Amino acid sequence: MTNLFRHFHDIVAAEIGALARAGALPEDLDTSRIAVEPPRDPAHGDISTNAAMVLAKPAGMAPRALAEKLVERLRRRPQIIAAELAGPGFINLRLADSFWHDRLAEIVRAGPAYGDSRLGAGKPVNVEYVSANPTGPMHVGHGRGAVMGDALAALLEKVGFAVTREYYINDAGAQVDMLARSAYLRYREALGEEIGAIPEGLYPGEYLKETGRALAARDGRKWLGAAEEAWLPAVRDFAVAAMMVLIRGDLAGLGVRHDVFTSERAITAAGAIERALATLEGQGLVYVGTLEPPKGMLPEDWEARPQTLFRSTQFGDDVDRPLRKSDGSWTYFAADIAYHLDKYRRGFSDMIDVWGADHGGYVKRVGAALKALSNGRAALDVKLCQLVNLFDKGAPVRMSKRAGTFVTLREVVEEVGKDVFRFVMLTRRNDQALDFDFAKVVEQSKDNPVFYVQYAHARARSVLRHAAEQFPAEQLRPEALAAAPLARLTDPAELALIRYLASWPRLVESAAETHEPHRIAFYLQELAAAFHGLWNKGKDEASLRFILADAPELTLARLALVQAVAFVVVSGLKVFGVEPVEEMR
Repeated sequence: MTNLFRHFHDIVAAEIGALARAGALPEDLDTSRIAVEPPRDPAHGDISTNAAMVLAKPAGMAPRALAEKLVERLRRRPQIIAAELAGPGFINLRLADSFWHDRLAEIVRAGPAYGDSRLGAGKPVNVEYVSANPTGPMHVGHGRGAVMGDALAALLEKVGFAVTREYYINDAGAQVDMLARSAYLRYREALGEEIGAIPEGLYPGEYLKETGRALAARDGRKWLGAAEEAWLPAVRDFAVAAMMVLIRGDLAGLGVRHDVFTSERAITAAGAIERALATLEGQGLVYVGTLEPPKGMLPEDWEARPQTLFRSTQFGDDVDRPLRKSDGSWTYFAADIAYHLDKYRRGFSDMIDVWGADHGGYVKRVGAALKALSNGRAALDVKLCQLVNLFDKGAPVRMSKRAGTFVTLREVVEEVGKDVFRFVMLTRRNDQALDFDFAKVVEQSKDNPVFYVQYAHARARSVLRHAAEQFPAEQLRPEALAAAPLARLTDPAELALIRYLASWPRLVESAAETHEPHRIAFYLQELAAAFHGLWNKGKDEASLRFILADAPELTLARLALVQAVAFVVVSGLKVFGVEPVEEMR
């Protein structure tokens, strides 16, 4: 069954079909828009549907009249112990305890794979993330995008998409020329020259000293005194390669991997920009014209000049966009067009890009170009990651020991650990700024979501270890616990926890459909709270403890519940790329 709400959607649709065959409703009513979901107030039941309200108009009936017919049929289903009409036509369903006991058995049998689905049906999807300019080590903002993209890719894989993780190397343009000049300065320094203060506009970080020394070791004094046009290409290639080694190391320390690294310079050199723009020209979407002054700029401060423009306004953008700079070189946007067309031609009609918030102005224009190039067949979803504000015990932290101007990702991961960093980065929506306090994220308290969720898993594992002192190992295996007398679980808190565990597949699918992995963090925190609450009830009331020496059948049923909690926590942490802990130290 897995997603029980999809299961009940099918039941509601089947009953509507039965009513149609009986002549009580018109044939061929569209049931695809029916919602079947948890009611907003759990006191109203287990399942709620708006079927009568959605179908009333096409059926030519009042919503409540249609709902009454549907309620009458739903009450006959053995899993449904109550079907009630509410408000203007909502239907609330209550399910038998045995239904929830069956879901618990299903969870324990499935293990951490619970929540996996075939929703994506093997469809290819490209998730491009990080794509930091190869000019130095990664900073914390890059880390947030890296975790967001990596978790989203894992989430899409969990529901059955064929995911390709991609990194776009921005190795063309002015920023890599500046990198080359910075590396050349450090090369001269490595050969004994006095270079003085780093000039304005170059990269001052200590990390480039290593690059300069490595270049000197490879090429000796070959480039000293040479003209820039002679050494720039070679030094640029060497420096970009060195920075990508640095970046790959940063990513490895964070547990992030990519399947594909695509070079902007390689795409440009292969003529991809010219080919993409020729396609747009063939559609009459490229022209020479002048633009109005940007918003907020006075006309007298704006120099209007003829530019090569893309008609992006035809596809929902605010203004048409330049394709060439005043010096005749391509704009970044032109390269982005070629890159996204390249992805589309590689078979990806579904693309997700994870960008920094400073790239927000590019979302509409790239989406517009992709619509034009694919004739509307390609979809692009851009997830913008807002800033990460670093603190230590409430005080802002801004300076790096190594980079000079920012705190590096590696420094933060070495300080707090990969798993803590990854989880914290997913505790807020990507489009909200995130505060990261070094002291708070390693604090062992219920106010720290990382600790609280990990503690739930460690506590569950502890209970199971203690149970091994009372029961033989074969009785504690998942398949044996799934066959335990689960009907013994009758306490409202136990049943509420089973209901919440059973909502995990729906949560996974909805998070995947909306590209929102942070929903996993919210779910895990609420699950941890419910489990800790049940544990505390047993602490206060001995009869509710998980292990009861004089009630082996009830104990095994409760151990199945504990095991289910551990499995679902592991399932969620796996999406995040976080290792569950066996015990808290």
